[in-house]
Amino acid sequence: MNWSIVFFVIMMLLLLRILRLRIRANSSRSESFKRLPPKDQLAVLKECLLNNPSEANLRNLADFAEKNSLNIDVESYRPFLKSQLEIFGRKDAIAEDNELYIAETAWIDKITPLEFKEAEAFKQENEKSKYIERSLEGIARLYSDEAILGELAKLAPDYPHATELAESYKQLMQTRDESLADDKSLEALRKLKDAWEEDLLNVRV
Repeated sequence: MNWSIVFFVIMMLLLLRILRLRIRANSSRSESFKRLPPKDQLAVLKECLLNNPSEANLRNLADFAEKNSLNIDVESYRPFLKSQLEIFGRKDAIAEDNELYIAETAWIDKITPLEFKEAEAFKQENEKSKYIERSLEGIARLYSDEAILGELAKLAPDYPHATELAESYKQLMQTRDESLADDKSLEALRKLKDAWEEDLLNVRV
């Protein structure tokens, strides 16, 4: 699959992830957003920024970080906003946008999902099942292949099924990279991704 197809597939999967958040309004000012727990608010804000890199979405993330005492270097994201403007309209914009998206997911994944903080607290309390459950929920809110596989590897000593999940994710990556861009192929890829996420969140203890 060439770069343009990879980018198209990634964006399709990203949009599906946003829909699964079941948020009618993604604005941080909406009542539905304010009723969400902080970990879900952070997930929404990261989705919004990744799907629509803008000054407004970056500011919303910065406001959340300040309110919740999170150390997020939002200024380091601004070069991505500049790059978005620079590549707009170029002949090879799709390929460049794909490379930019990959870099953005790496930046987003440096903002640790709050589920991992909860997981660590449960681990300290010897609540193994809750530790595993929260860790898996955190992994479900990661974007980059490297981050997902890295967290699965860390979890494997306490949760052997994480090794199987890593292998099945690698197979999913291969299928994604070799997939065509037609509707049938994309639908099949979506179903495979949904099945993998369902397996991920189906805790086996």
